[in-house]
Amino acid sequence: MSSISERLDRLPFSRFHRNLLFVGGLGYTFDAMDSASLAFILPVLKQIWALSTRQIGLIASSTYIGYLFGALVAGALGDLVGRKKVMMSALAVYTVASLSCVLADSLPPFVGLRVLAGLGVGAESAIIAPYLSEFVGKRYRGRFTGALAGFFSFGYFLAALLGYLILGEHRGPYQLLLIVTSLPILMLLWWRRTLPESPRWLECQGRAPEADRIVARIEAGLAGYGHSVEAPSAFKAVAAPRVPSTVRGNLATLWSGAQARVTAVCWFLWISMAFSYYAFFTWLPTLLVQSGMAMAHSYGFSVAIYGAQIPGYFSAAVLNERLGRRGVIGGYMLAGGAAAAALAFAHSELQILVAAMCLSFFMNGTIAGLYAYTSEIFPTRVRATGVGTSSAVGRVGAIGAPVFVGMVFPVLGFSGVFATTTVTLCAGALMILVFGVKTTGRSLEEIAPEAG
Repeated sequence: MSSISERLDRLPFSRFHRNLLFVGGLGYTFDAMDSASLAFILPVLKQIWALSTRQIGLIASSTYIGYLFGALVAGALGDLVGRKKVMMSALAVYTVASLSCVLADSLPPFVGLRVLAGLGVGAESAIIAPYLSEFVGKRYRGRFTGALAGFFSFGYFLAALLGYLILGEHRGPYQLLLIVTSLPILMLLWWRRTLPESPRWLECQGRAPEADRIVARIEAGLAGYGHSVEAPSAFKAVAAPRVPSTVRGNLATLWSGAQARVTAVCWFLWISMAFSYYAFFTWLPTLLVQSGMAMAHSYGFSVAIYGAQIPGYFSAAVLNERLGRRGVIGGYMLAGGAAAAALAFAHSELQILVAAMCLSFFMNGTIAGLYAYTSEIFPTRVRATGVGTSSAVGRVGAIGAPVFVGMVFPVLGFSGVFATTTVTLCAGALMILVFGVKTTGRSLEEIAPEAG
């Protein structure tokens, strides 16, 4: 283990880490607001543009096509040019594209802009967790990353609330919802300009003096907050081998030796989780309306269902250290599968509401575990590539899910959609419980050693 990683691992949780959590987490909040707001806009666009069910699925999938390429680009560039540059660029792309959607007056330009907005969101989502996890000690990394992912829940809840207030109650213009969810990103860009680059990444790039200066500033800041930390001289510096980094070489590393099985398990988890998640949340208001609810009533139900995400995320964040990432992911996926089965056979509105809230709770708890797990299981020099490709592969499930639901719902109905969700979640749970690796309480370098 290098002196940089040892110094970061022994740091107590402090104001510095809380600032990282807040500023990083707000990105996930706005990412989620973007994704969730589309679910509330779709029923409105269906009426305004006289869209078919397949065309609605195309709009929903267009965002996830952008997510896929954004995650791939973020992963590749994050390991080549740095985490921070990719993060800032992604936010700028998203803001411009999302605001431009306001001007789209027909399906083709709207779909094209949604792809571009998805590119920015996908890049942001893929880079922020591996970037910030590299600052955090092994004693609380699972809680930190789980809580970081928990900021998604605030975005979904806010989008549901705004969708209800703007489109459900008062039937205001859908463009207003797009503006409200996009403009705060400008504030976030300003806040994030002061974040440092990852010292672990700098060290892997042979830029140890820069990494040392950043860690020294963090240590000095902790001392100023009243924390006692060991002097840097207490840690023996270990020269990290500078391995030339290329996109092809980084991808090859993911599928070399023992890392290949780790990557395969991770990809399977992301596909199964993304498919289940986006099949549910993208279509939620529309499915409720087509099941007989009034639009405003379905939006009200959606607020409660999205609200269940918040305790789902943060309960899993706490359990990430107690049960381990494998236990959280597997347990929450199994419980989510049971909730999906209950939803498939629900008849009354109360049954639908309770089952959907449980499914929301457990699926989002799974994501809190999955983000923590994925950010730990790849070596530092290919961590962004590993997380980015895993997220991108997951977007294959996200792209397919809305289209799949659009085709299956007219044939198999409400029950068929959620029976499929049950099978998918249970398959993911089996995969992680049988083949997952232990990460709790271990340093990043111990979990995934760097190749020489």
